[in-house]
Amino acid sequence: MYNLTIKEKTMKRIFVAIAALGLAATVATAQDFNAAVDAFNAGAQALETNKTEALAQFRTALTEASACEGEEATDLVAKCKEIIPNTLLSIAKEQINEATYDEALATLAEAKTVATEYGVSAAIEEAETLVPNTYMRKGSTLLKEKNFDGAALAFGEAVKLTPEDGQANLLLGQALVQGGKTDDAITALTKASELGEEQAGKLLSTTYLKKGMALVKAGKNAEAIEALEKSNSYVESANAYKLIASAYTKSGKSAKAIEAYKKYLEITPNAKDAADIQFTIAATAQKAGDKTTAKEYYKKLAGSKYAAQAEAQLKTL
Repeated sequence: MYNLTIKEKTMKRIFVAIAALGLAATVATAQDFNAAVDAFNAGAQALETNKTEALAQFRTALTEASACEGEEATDLVAKCKEIIPNTLLSIAKEQINEATYDEALATLAEAKTVATEYGVSAAIEEAETLVPNTYMRKGSTLLKEKNFDGAALAFGEAVKLTPEDGQANLLLGQALVQGGKTDDAITALTKASELGEEQAGKLLSTTYLKKGMALVKAGKNAEAIEALEKSNSYVESANAYKLIASAYTKSGKSAKAIEAYKKYLEITPNAKDAADIQFTIAATAQKAGDKTTAKEYYKKLAGSKYAAQAEAQLKTL
């Protein structure tokens, strides 16, 4: 009987101890949840003035709420998971406006990672949109600063992310042209032109013209003619035709040289060197045995500085 009484007393103490532990756990959970709510509210208040502090508070709230049980804790966890990636996006936008583009890109990467982890699809989409836009703004800033290589790298990243963006390809082409990377510039500008960027065609014409000019000087006449004809395929240029004529002349193709010179005069009939070109056409035609063309252009030189020479050649012919 005595032993039984002792056992009963012992069991009662155990039950009391277990009950006390349960009560303590309930109190601790309530305290954790209240702390989570306080942190969330502090984050909401800080959003207007200090988004970095707000982010820290929301993360604290998420940690505290995740340790709690119950429907209210579950709801708070969901709210934290929604607001944290959106707060990161808001911080990134401030960084973009402050032109701290590398920091913004790092924040956007974090926002996308967190949004993916939490399943916030809208935040993922916004981050994916902001990244190429940030590269575009970075590139534009560097272009204005004449940092052409840096600008090309930034625009290149934008093109990788949005290859069908005509403006991105156009600006990449501009940066590459300014940086002296002609062939790469042509690739980007051709894509921009295909995507409907009208300005790309003008830039391509100018770029091919410069390339053709360099090739003529280097004595690579066939390549020069190809580049110059490409230039004219976008925007016809008197200078391109003049260079084409020179390259054909050096290649011994008189008839084609004459046609190119004629196109030059057709585009710029009042050019300062019009008489020089007319005399060149006449002399080239005469040498090639094309008397009709030679006579036609010698006659055009009446009253010019070549009048006496033209008259003498007409008598010969």
